[in-house]
Amino acid sequence: MYLHRPPRIKVLEALGAIADGRVKVLNGKAKVVSSEGDREYDVCVDLERRVAYSTDNGTHYRNYVGYPIIAVLMLKGVLPFDERLSQALKGIPWRKLNEEYKKYAKVMEIIFDELDRKGIRREEVERYIDEVMEKLRELKLRKGKC
Repeated sequence: MYLHRPPRIKVLEALGAIADGRVKVLNGKAKVVSSEGDREYDVCVDLERRVAYSTDNGTHYRNYVGYPIIAVLMLKGVLPFDERLSQALKGIPWRKLNEEYKKYAKVMEIIFDELDRKGIRREEVERYIDEVMEKLRELKLRKGKC
């Protein structure tokens, strides 16, 4: 089964996880800690076989490339990484926002407002997300154990 492309917000969530130091890559496998620190996701990516897996809900239950996989692919240099944008997303309480507003579109608006206050324009962010999403489409990752 091929993994679907994720909701666009997951690209930003991956950048935030990297900035927060919540992504640890060890010998092809990785551990990613949730934004609240109460969950830890196991991640594996085998690019030769085009297989990826993560224990996060998006990957495990909804069959899309979850933010832990995106973060690992960014750190491995497979997906584009924007250090400035990543640092601007440091400390965002993703889970709290997602649970409070219940719609990714609303959370995205809050994030865009926050980034705008930090001098990062929405158009710049949208272009970056487009680039990452296109690379994910080209990867055609399948869900499976590594």
